Amino acid sequence: MAKENAMSAGTAAAETGRAQGSKRKLVGVVIGDKMDKTRVVVVTRRLAHAKYGKYMTRRAKYKAHDEKNEYRVGDRVEIVESRPLSREKRWRVERLLERPQEA
Repeated sequence: MAKENAMSAGTAAAETGRAQGSKRKLVGVVIGDKMDKTRVVVVTRRLAHAKYGKYMTRRAKYKAHDEKNEYRVGDRVEIVESRPLSREKRWRVERLLERPQEA
């Protein structure tokens, strides 16, 4: 029976197209830093409309964990999927990609 469960888990990973242990990574901009150890990151992507072919912009907001409170609004960061950390937090800020120049 345990062998069947292991086999079904392996096929589930094959169906999703991701190897076991691989995590999704997204690039976005921090738009909120008012919470303790949490950053709100907006991820923008462009895709073509299925029927008309016109390009559309789609945005999604993710709450990401920032242990040291080091990222600020405007920073471009990479976030990585993780275990559930709170009710809405399923992502972790992996690294800083770009910090805007201050005047």
